Amino acid sequence: MNNVQKLEKLHGLIGEDQLTELLDITNKTFKNWLKEESIPKESTVSAKFDQILASIVNPVILPASDFTFIDLFAGIGGIRRGFESIGGQCVFTSEWDKYSQKTYRTNYPDHHPVVGDITKVDTALIPDHDVLLAGFPCQPFSLAGVSKKNSLGRAHGFDCSTQGTLFFDVERIIEAKHPKAFLLENVKNLMSHDKGKTFKVITHSLQEKLGYKIFYRVIDANGFVPQNRQRIFIVGFRDDVSFDWGEFRHPGKGTVTMKDILHPEDGKEKFENPFTEGKRATVSKNFIITTKLWKYLKNYKKKHEEKGNGFGFGIVTGDDTCRTLSARYHKDGSEVLIYRGKGKNPRRLTPRECARLMGYPDSLKIGVSNTQAYRQFGNSVVVPVVNEIARIMQPHILDLVERDREVIPDRQDLWKIA
Repeated sequence: MNNVQKLEKLHGLIGEDQLTELLDITNKTFKNWLKEESIPKESTVSAKFDQILASIVNPVILPASDFTFIDLFAGIGGIRRGFESIGGQCVFTSEWDKYSQKTYRTNYPDHHPVVGDITKVDTALIPDHDVLLAGFPCQPFSLAGVSKKNSLGRAHGFDCSTQGTLFFDVERIIEAKHPKAFLLENVKNLMSHDKGKTFKVITHSLQEKLGYKIFYRVIDANGFVPQNRQRIFIVGFRDDVSFDWGEFRHPGKGTVTMKDILHPEDGKEKFENPFTEGKRATVSKNFIITTKLWKYLKNYKKKHEEKGNGFGFGIVTGDDTCRTLSARYHKDGSEVLIYRGKGKNPRRLTPRECARLMGYPDSLKIGVSNTQAYRQFGNSVVVPVVNEIARIMQPHILDLVERDREVIPDRQDLWKIA
């Protein structure tokens, strides 16, 4: 494979932004290389291409890691956090959205790049691993997603070719790599979608076709965070283990409330531009909704209440818990509005508050626009829920690793694999 072919291959795998960064060239130089096929022929350039591919296919395994895992449909790395907390090392990441990639890469400066569209990745390019993690896209199965697609006359579930079939990419990777365990996450509605047929296809595939022992549970994050958020988690093990959901420790609904995640606005935390400002770190006025929008939301809610519907905004104080944060929060913030006092317009959550609402520490770097941040947190898992699942999976993962000690083979002829 010549240098042009190598460049095109890497471009398809990790995208222009990462590739130019890793090659230490400008976007203009990159485009010229592709357009004019003017890539320098020096062996050092070819060696750099080989090095980048090797970091994907054959990553360095750190001696301190207890097991390895891959992070599919990774978003901003919420599931990854839980499995790093129990001694795992991430050896492969896939996320197609470039803004989520940016947040992920900022917070996880790995030795391996973030691969893009997993549907275009040959399983030979995915390193061997002990655990597979995948929060595969939920829009085709969510109540809101199904409702929206129905209203537009579009397919949903497995009939949605762009998202619904991504489970089958999870299936093909499990079939090819045969990891010791996996954790899959999706919306609660996955179980009831299409009268249960969708979930039956998934469980049949995992159990009958792939031969895994699976355990699933719907978990509400309320108590870990002050948010009602029900998600289904499917745990799978390649061999018999004594995994038991009864070991899962839930703190109980209402254990934490909104005051635990809201900016105190009293000077007890440092201001964080552009979310808070001044000595008291008060929330920026940019997050207060306009009078026009507030009037619209109140009228919208009144109209639907008169029809007996529950549609409308959700307004909370520090003593409350809130509705599910969604990826559409950037549009008007209506599902979670913060009360500011009688006669005052409420405000949206800041992206930092959204991060806390999903269980992320304040050390998480938010380097994207508010719109993209809202989308990312609305699509994320609740981190402490995953931490607890990882905790009860840990002894069984380590048991299987101990039973099946395997050395990941070096792959010398990488471009033939690619």
